[in-house]
Amino acid sequence: MKITKMLSPLLFIAAALVAGTASAYDPGKTDEICKKPQFRDFNLPVYQEPEKTEVPPESTLSFMISPWAKPDSIKLTAKNQNLEYTVESNSSFHRVKAKLPATLNGQFVRINAKATAELGCYDQAGWLIKIADK
Repeated sequence: MKITKMLSPLLFIAAALVAGTASAYDPGKTDEICKKPQFRDFNLPVYQEPEKTEVPPESTLSFMISPWAKPDSIKLTAKNQNLEYTVESNSSFHRVKAKLPATLNGQFVRINAKATAELGCYDQAGWLIKIADK
């Protein structure tokens, strides 16, 4: 009985040491952490209750994406239709601009944007708008 009482704490300590060693930090590991692209400054009013704000037909939309996003990886859609857009880049951000197509006039539209960062991770954003009828 005394041997069991003495071995029990020793086994616990041994198990804790083995588990601690297995999860120890490896200073030789140099994996880079990928920063996801950030979306900001969407220029059109987002639709919400009770304001029910509408945007003019064929408006130009714009927003900015962080500079670590690859400009050629940007995908922009409205109602699952690809939108043509332009990208103006500088060292601080990428500004994306697109014109809403006339076919979407009078409809609720979700604008979806997706971009991939230089290190491969990605993020996406979306905005619900209501386009006024002509």
